[in-house]
Amino acid sequence: MSNIIPWDFSVIPEKFLLFRDAALLTLEITTLGIVTGLILGLIVALGKLSQHKITSKIASAYIFIIRGTPLLLQLFIIYYGLTSIVTIPPFPSAIIALGVHNGAYIGEIFRGAIQSIHYGQMEAARSLGMTHRKSMRRIILPQAFKRAVPPLGNQFIIALKDSSLASTIAVPELLLRGRQMGSSTFMYMEMLIIVALWYLIMTSVLSYGVHRLEQRLKVSDHD
Repeated sequence: MSNIIPWDFSVIPEKFLLFRDAALLTLEITTLGIVTGLILGLIVALGKLSQHKITSKIASAYIFIIRGTPLLLQLFIIYYGLTSIVTIPPFPSAIIALGVHNGAYIGEIFRGAIQSIHYGQMEAARSLGMTHRKSMRRIILPQAFKRAVPPLGNQFIIALKDSSLASTIAVPELLLRGRQMGSSTFMYMEMLIIVALWYLIMTSVLSYGVHRLEQRLKVSDHD
């Protein structure tokens, strides 16, 4: 170890694969949280655009509350605050918190994408005898999804990084693994750098996948 630099970076390649299981768990939390968020987000977006005032107000209140409070607080409410009613284990608590949190942001993304579709397309579909629900499913939502892909990609990356908060309730994901390894080896910087490298790899792959999907959807528009 150098006398000038107090860290031994040579251990990074040696210890890198020891974080593989934690990285897979991080991906699992993120994926399940995103899927939950997509479902909630679509429901919330349609609810906010609903002509029923109560439904619209409930969706707006959900977005206001979730976007106005930190994810960490929401995670603690689910894991600690609900214990007098129900005890939710750490792993599902993390998924629920991540899904509920992202659902509010994804709902706004979907709402904006739906509203960006010219209203004339809905009128044309209705004039052909389609119901409002059928028009949304076949005409509006497919186009809205294409427009929502870039902001959704950004939200997915945020969700991946936010999954690190699961370490605060003892979910053995990447950050907790890094802290544990740092504590046991007294190489905190080296272990945290390994965690950072794993996150960089995963976010890069996710960014590339979203970019490819975006390009593919653009090509299909011209077919």
